[in-house]
Amino acid sequence: MAMNPDEQKIKPNQDPGKTKEQPAKHDVAQTKPEPPKVSRRSLLSIVVIALIVAAVVAAVGIISRKHASAELTKYTENTSAPPVTLEQPVMQQNAREVVLPGNIQAFALAPIYARTTGYVKAWYHDIGAPVRKGELLAVIETPELDQQLASAKADLATAKSNAGIAKVTADRYNDLIGRNAVSQQDTDNAVQALEARSTQVASSQANVQRLEELVSFERIVAPFDGVITARNIDIGQLISATGSTTTAGAGTISGNKEIFDISAVRTLRVFINVPQIYSPDAKNGTIAKLTLPQYPGRTFQGKLVRSSDSVDPATRTLLAEVDVDNRSGELLPGSYTEVHLSVSSDAPALIVPVSALILEPDGLRVATVDTNHRVHMTRVTPGRDYGTTVEILAGLKPGEPIVGNPPDSILDGEEVRVINNSNNQAQAPEGKR
Repeated sequence: MAMNPDEQKIKPNQDPGKTKEQPAKHDVAQTKPEPPKVSRRSLLSIVVIALIVAAVVAAVGIISRKHASAELTKYTENTSAPPVTLEQPVMQQNAREVVLPGNIQAFALAPIYARTTGYVKAWYHDIGAPVRKGELLAVIETPELDQQLASAKADLATAKSNAGIAKVTADRYNDLIGRNAVSQQDTDNAVQALEARSTQVASSQANVQRLEELVSFERIVAPFDGVITARNIDIGQLISATGSTTTAGAGTISGNKEIFDISAVRTLRVFINVPQIYSPDAKNGTIAKLTLPQYPGRTFQGKLVRSSDSVDPATRTLLAEVDVDNRSGELLPGSYTEVHLSVSSDAPALIVPVSALILEPDGLRVATVDTNHRVHMTRVTPGRDYGTTVEILAGLKPGEPIVGNPPDSILDGEEVRVINNSNNQAQAPEGKR
């Protein structure tokens, strides 16, 4: 039996009376889940909470940055000043003598200048040569001056000849006027002519003497006994007595420059600054002992011969002069020496480390620090040098703290950081703590 084609499409186990029906469109839409509905109040709460969190985060960041900036500013202020370590000078009470620095000087020092213009013909003594007073040092050739002198002498001879003729004429007229042979007018004229000629002779004589004095300066001689310490001329140099310099020959030298230096060294001077506390012991005739680094273990005896009798208010010291016999020639002008003066009683002295001393052109200084951590450069007078320490005789007060090892760049009035030696902690000034 033939089957209907529609029946052949029915699957096994399927009811042939029933067919599959497609669901309606509105049924499919009803099966999808609906999204939750958010109210406007909930959305506003979320926005407010987010803003509060952002504000808190921003506030925390700003506060932390301000704190870090404040800490950095404080650290910068505390570390901007250079750190220094303070030392306390030690008082020494058993000093029976005072040791003062001094410079040895020649008893007399004379720079010799040229008084005439010419060429150096010869020089006879070099540096280090001992000379006697009046000994010839050099000769200067002055051809123009020699010609001027010769001309002046000729003028003098002419003036003398004219004066002689005038004298003969005046004498003759004086003899004839007694016999009424000439008039009084002619006699007066002859006498006046004689006086004029005599004046010309005196003028010519003075000119000759002036030129002779200038010619005598061709010979340069030593003014006193001493030693030549400088020679600034050589043969052939042109020396100008007026101070102007002209290039010629082997060279020139100006008249305002010394051509020789001569020093008297048989006796030497040593000037010392005696602190005010020791001024009663700086009396004339006091014996002083000198020590020099080039003669270790040796002493040279000197005598205090004079003082200024006045204390310098800037340094509170008394200027005194010590003379030393140097006939042996062992001591040299310009040398450094230490002068030992005995004192009548125990004199206190402050001991400071050598590293605390600052050498400046006008003397030694130490850097003191006040309560406001400000530096003050104090000028001091040193005493005996013990190697690592040195005596301070004037300028420093007991108990005044000093910088132990000041840097080269330290300045007067500069603010510093004081480092405590015990724990190496920096102490900032009171206004910056």
